[in-house]
Amino acid sequence: MYQIKTLNNISSKGMDLLDMSRYAVDSGSDTVDGIILRSYKMHDMEIPEGLKGVARAGAGTNNIPVNEYTEKGIVVFNTPGANANSVKELVLMGLFISSRKIIRGVDWVQSLDKGDEVSKLVEKGKSDFAGAEIMGKTLGIIGLGAIGVMVANDAVSLGMNVIGFDPYISIDAAWGLSRSVQRAASMDQLLEKCDYITVHVPLNDSTRGLINSESIAKMKKGVKILNFARGELVDNKALLAAIESGQVDRYVTDFPDKDVIGVENIIPIPHLGASTPEAEENCAIMAVRQLCDYLETGNIKNSVNYPDCSMPMNGETRIAIGNRNVPNMVGQISHVIAESGLNIANMINRNKGDHAYNLIDIDGSVPEDVLEKINAIDGIIFTRIIEAK
Repeated sequence: MYQIKTLNNISSKGMDLLDMSRYAVDSGSDTVDGIILRSYKMHDMEIPEGLKGVARAGAGTNNIPVNEYTEKGIVVFNTPGANANSVKELVLMGLFISSRKIIRGVDWVQSLDKGDEVSKLVEKGKSDFAGAEIMGKTLGIIGLGAIGVMVANDAVSLGMNVIGFDPYISIDAAWGLSRSVQRAASMDQLLEKCDYITVHVPLNDSTRGLINSESIAKMKKGVKILNFARGELVDNKALLAAIESGQVDRYVTDFPDKDVIGVENIIPIPHLGASTPEAEENCAIMAVRQLCDYLETGNIKNSVNYPDCSMPMNGETRIAIGNRNVPNMVGQISHVIAESGLNIANMINRNKGDHAYNLIDIDGSVPEDVLEKINAIDGIIFTRIIEAK
């Protein structure tokens, strides 16, 4: 029986996928095989005994101590693309409200006295809230993952000129991208041409403060910036200076903090990107499926700390092994298995940065001393035995 713990309310559309003959949810057991969560902050949480995988029903994993879990052999999953449509719709809304003073106009109308003169006042004052159309304008998209591609394609349909930049674009994303989207050879090339810029990259050490004083200086004067990815991608000090000077005309962000509240020409949205029932359901379904697949078969898909690695089970027993990505690991593991007289029915090895992952299918059972010998190899992080159903 696999023990699953939830740290947030997870959509029943996902949780109902668990086979209750094989899974127990929030049973209070001292050992936990898997955790499913959304935004719960795990950094100060004691790691439950036996934890093998953590599934985040969402894209960002900043609330999870990924590096620590990697060293302990805990696979961390996210759900890229599951909330893409929800975020995309909000980005499109951001284009409109950055162009036309809709929110400011609504606030003004709400402030009017409820008298017979409202219609006249509206007609007299509406010119203060005029704005431009987005059709024919140029949109720059930094990051062409699931969300970026959807934004690009819909912006093309709305009559915008679209330029994209992503040096790491996947084959699947490239196939889904409209032919009308122009490719920038560098981010600088994109920055200098665009009336609107929207950012869709993950937050890490290389992207933190991606929008800063240097990059803003390369943009067209009066540019409108949209941030529906992560707040820390933008250097707030540089942004505020650019807003004040007029270099940046509008900034729309789904990640408000104390720096951007109450600033004219900054439109803060209360992190609504994935706040739709459809997005929550899609994320929950994807998170549950990925965690179950890993627990039951050892297959990994959409992990942020271990490589994607999967194959159909071909033997009676599967050995799953996580290790440091150093030379001769596969040779040493294979030598132990061969020396024990076991036959390998199939195997696969994948690596991701400093870590690697192996699936090895064996004809017959695996004696306990074989695992002990594999675990004794320098660089092995974890091993698991999985019996075929």
